[in-house]
Amino acid sequence: MSAVIHPTAIIAPGAEIHPSVQIGPYAVIGEHVRIGAHTTVGAHAVIDGWTEIGEENRIFPGAAIGLESQDKKTDGSLSVVRIGDRNRIREYVTINRATKAGEATVIGNDNLLMAYVHVAHNCILHNRIVISNAVSLAGHIVVESGAVIGGMSGLHQFVHVGRNAMIGGMSRVERDVPPYMLVEGNPARVRSLNLVGLERAGLRDGQEGEAFKQLKQAYRLLYRSDLLLKEAIAEIRQISDLEHLQHLCNFLEASQGSERRGPTPGSK
Repeated sequence: MSAVIHPTAIIAPGAEIHPSVQIGPYAVIGEHVRIGAHTTVGAHAVIDGWTEIGEENRIFPGAAIGLESQDKKTDGSLSVVRIGDRNRIREYVTINRATKAGEATVIGNDNLLMAYVHVAHNCILHNRIVISNAVSLAGHIVVESGAVIGGMSGLHQFVHVGRNAMIGGMSRVERDVPPYMLVEGNPARVRSLNLVGLERAGLRDGQEGEAFKQLKQAYRLLYRSDLLLKEAIAEIRQISDLEHLQHLCNFLEASQGSERRGPTPGSK
C-alpha cells in the first residue's frame, strides 16, 4: 500500500506519512510532520512545524496546523502540536504550535472543530468536544471532555472549560466555565445546568439519574443560594462522594488558584 498523494501536493522529504494516508491537491506537509494511518488531508491544507497527527483524522481544505505561535514571545524553537485520533478538523481551522521549547498544543480524540475555529498556542483539548464555527480560543486554554462551544464565541487566555459544559453562541468567556453548566452572554454568566449535555452523556437516566439529582442540588447551592463559594463547595461535598460532584468541587477550588481566572458567576 502506498499513500494516495495528489501530484500537486508538496511533501517535505523528512515527513513521515503512513501508507494509508490520503493527501489532496496543493496541500503542503512540512519536514517534521508525522501523520498516522487512514488520515485524510484536504486540498490546500498546510501542516508544518513539529506536528504529530494520529489515526483516522479528517482534515478539510484550507486548514493550517502546526504553524508558529502568534504569541509575541515565540522564538521559533522546537514546540509541538499533538493531535490524537478520529478528529474532524473542518475548513480553515488554525491550530498553532506552543510558544516555548518543549511545550505543546494538544488535541485529544473524537473532537469536531468546525470551520474557521482558531486554537491558539498551548491549548489543551480533551476528548469528544464540539467547537462550532468561528470560535476563537486564546492561548493556554483547557477544554475538558464533552464540552460544547457555540459559534462565534471568544475565550480569554488561561480559561478552563469544564466537562460536559455548554457555552452559548456569541459569548464572551473571560472566566472558567464550571463542569456541567450552561453559560452564555457578554460577559458570559451561568444560566442553568447543561440539561441537553447531561442527557446526551447519559446522566439523566437509569443509575446515572442519581448523579443528575445531585448535580441539581449542587447548582442550587452554587447559584440559587446566599452561600459564599467556599461554603457552597463544602455543602456539595457533603451530599455524596459521587465522582461527578467531587469533580465539580475540585474544578471550582482549582479555579481560584493563582494562575486561573476564577469561575464564571451566576446570573442572579
